[in-house]
Amino acid sequence: MDAFYASVEQRDDPALRGRPVVVAWKGARSVVCAASYEARTFGIRSAMPAVRAERLCPEALFVPPNFTRYRAVARQVRAIFRDVTDHLGRFPSATAVAVAIRARIRDELQLTASAGVAPNKFLAKIASDVNKPDGLCVVKPKDIDAFLLP
Repeated sequence: MDAFYASVEQRDDPALRGRPVVVAWKGARSVVCAASYEARTFGIRSAMPAVRAERLCPEALFVPPNFTRYRAVARQVRAIFRDVTDHLGRFPSATAVAVAIRARIRDELQLTASAGVAPNKFLAKIASDVNKPDGLCVVKPKDIDAFLLP
């Protein structure tokens, strides 16, 4: 999922869309739970002290985390994964599975997800970070060395 907590906040509150959103309590002991991609352009990252995030982007909108809501949305995402897994036979390739999952997440939950497709989970996880946000990266077996080299 792309900037999951921040994306859920932006989805549910149209006033937050397109703006730098930081999911965190304000305060000296707080850390950033998630940062929207708009906030990331200022250098804000998850696990960063909230006071540092506020210094990096004074106009950032701080939203307190709502873990109950995030758990509910995460359950919906997992339900999509389970449903697709139950029907794997209808997909011609792993790439088609990734495309289907991303499309359902977008259509049903109005959220974006990035995906990586590769010969193993480790490479797929690395690949999923390559084209964020809302991207797909496919690493074919013959391309593993070239993918990992950089």
